[in-house]
Amino acid sequence: MALLAEEIVEEWLNRQGYFTIRGIKMGVQEIDLLAVKAQEDGKTDCRHIEVQASMRPVSYISRVPKESQKAGRAANSAKRSADELVQGVAEWVEKKFHRPVKTSLMRTLWNGDWSSELVVNVVKSDEELNLVAGHGIKILRLNEIVESLASNKFVVASAAGGDIIDLIQMGSALKEDA
Repeated sequence: MALLAEEIVEEWLNRQGYFTIRGIKMGVQEIDLLAVKAQEDGKTDCRHIEVQASMRPVSYISRVPKESQKAGRAANSAKRSADELVQGVAEWVEKKFHRPVKTSLMRTLWNGDWSSELVVNVVKSDEELNLVAGHGIKILRLNEIVESLASNKFVVASAAGGDIIDLIQMGSALKEDA
């Protein structure tokens, strides 16, 4: 599901005129999507987007803090204290968006300000999303992205992920006809 969701988000960005790179590998680190687009004012819009597209989440997006893991807690434990959630989110944001190897690569690709964005589908905890947003991460909803793709009001009519979007829209049309 994650790769399909990334492809849908990439198609959405491409249709808006963004040039994208998806699935950048740096050892064990990965960046889901980078997107760059020239603006009319001569500036460049640079976006770093991570995608979490769970359909039935059983745990949080973030992990139990490293300190708690060292004490024997499972990394993906669904039971967390408020402090563990706060610390786990902080560690997750650092890992996903602020690691020096990632920010250095982004500056090499385009030396400008990059937004940090997270696309989610269904999440276990809205509180966790609020904590993520509190770190300056913009939260986007996958269902809203999919719905916007039906508008056909884009700079680019279709890109590499167009077939997937056609299938989604065909499925929606079949549901409406039933």
